[in-house]
Amino acid sequence: MAEKVVLAYSGGLDTSVIVKWLKEQYDYDVVAVAVDVGQGGAELEGLEEKALRTGAVDFYVEDARREFVTDFIFPMLRSGAVYEGKYLLGTAVARPLIAKKLVEVLDRVGASAVAHGATGKGNDQVRFELSLKAMVPHQKIIAPWREWDIRSRGDALEYARQHNIDVPVTAEKLYSMDCNLWHYSYEGSDLEDPWNPPDEDMFLLTRSLRDVPEEPETVELEWEKGCPVSLNGRKLDPVELVQELNEIAGRHGVGRVDMVENRLVGMKSRGVYETPGGTVLSFAHRELEHLCLDRDTLHYKEHVALKYGELIYYGQWYSPLREALDSFVDSTQQKVTGTVKLRIYKGNIDVVGRKSPYSLYSPEFATFEEDSLYDQKDAEGFINLFGLPQKIAGMQDQAARKRR
Repeated sequence: MAEKVVLAYSGGLDTSVIVKWLKEQYDYDVVAVAVDVGQGGAELEGLEEKALRTGAVDFYVEDARREFVTDFIFPMLRSGAVYEGKYLLGTAVARPLIAKKLVEVLDRVGASAVAHGATGKGNDQVRFELSLKAMVPHQKIIAPWREWDIRSRGDALEYARQHNIDVPVTAEKLYSMDCNLWHYSYEGSDLEDPWNPPDEDMFLLTRSLRDVPEEPETVELEWEKGCPVSLNGRKLDPVELVQELNEIAGRHGVGRVDMVENRLVGMKSRGVYETPGGTVLSFAHRELEHLCLDRDTLHYKEHVALKYGELIYYGQWYSPLREALDSFVDSTQQKVTGTVKLRIYKGNIDVVGRKSPYSLYSPEFATFEEDSLYDQKDAEGFINLFGLPQKIAGMQDQAARKRR
């Protein structure tokens, strides 16, 4: 009986080709595994038949949508993680979960190896393999893009044609796409030239600003300890909440990002992303934190968010540092509870209102009217002490000029 290899399978060009290639090169029985992280029924439809027709001996689909939101997206959201100020990490945060599900199937079927379709130029190879090393440190990992003679997506398409493998791309539109509950991403083809604008027909989650409603839409989000729990007064399952926000924000053209980013492997790449619901949630979460967190904690958490985002982007989800940062983030979120009201209109988000039982905003202190809590005379002594270093430096500079 041949040994088994578990393959992270999407049914796209790369993994469709890899099923055949693994059988040819290693004589493995291929167990194809598709992990449902919210890519949609159309993406999963017919995958089993396709995998078996291509040569896989077995197929599993793992429904990880709720786990994706509660155990990966929400911790990332609470941390404030954003990569290079723009990327909300939709692909990056899904990879450690997919790796986890691969390991579960690997144990179930007694496979000897794990394979993935990430290229040798991209970030995903690192994300998959660091995750696997953390969970199954001695497991054999096969990355065909680092071994085979195929050097481009055009080569892979030709291989598919030669072996009668159906693939969902053409030579004219070779976008590399990734989609899940949190986002859609697009790379490759004409996007490789950063001077080329994205094709409007490419977008699947967000409308063009030419086609958005003429009237704004108000959204009210309720939060408990840094997690969204209610949308417009309705308690929703986490998956449903993200899905509904994707629909609302998407029809108003919110959530598109076009960026040239620094890949972990050292090169720059151009990616186009759609994260409509995630953009709204990130905006609302920041607004609530500004209301509930003290200055020092808020400012320090911004540093933590930067590092947290790098850890996710670099594939270090299963790292001691990320787990330690989670402890810090969790402590900061205990009072991030309240409601944020937003106006969504023609690609923009504006805050309408925010409230919290833990609000640190005090009208009694902030008012420009007369109050009895804040003695403005106290400010003079504070300024004298706070400005003492600048005053001493100024005195020294003045004395030096006189000596000249």
